[in-house]
Amino acid sequence: MSLSDPDPVWTAVRFVIVALSLAMIVFGVRVAVSRRFPSAWVRVARLTAGQQSQPVRLGGGQALLGACLLLQQAPFLIPMPFLAGLTLLVVALLLAVAGVGWFVLLRR
Repeated sequence: MSLSDPDPVWTAVRFVIVALSLAMIVFGVRVAVSRRFPSAWVRVARLTAGQQSQPVRLGGGQALLGACLLLQQAPFLIPMPFLAGLTLLVVALLLAVAGVGWFVLLRR
C-alpha cells in the first residue's frame, strides 16, 4: 500500500492516525517533561488524586504509544522496501511493549 492506492478512504484514515499519533507524542512528552498535567486535562478527564501525582508515568506511556502508532503507519504512507517496512513494524511492536511496560512498571 502507498499513497498511489486507488482507495482514498484508507489513505485519509491513515493520515488521521498519523496526526493523532503526532499529537499523542507531543502531549505525552510535554506532560512527562513538565511533570504536570494541563489544567484542561484535569478538568475534562477528572483525574483522581493518584493519577494526578504520576504525570511522568502517564505522559511517557502516552508518548511511547503515539510513537508506536506513527511507526505502524509509516510503511503504508512512505514507499519503502518490504524489509524496511517489516523492521518498522517490529520496532513499533517493541515500542508498544515498552509503552505498556513504562506505564505498568513505573510506579512512584
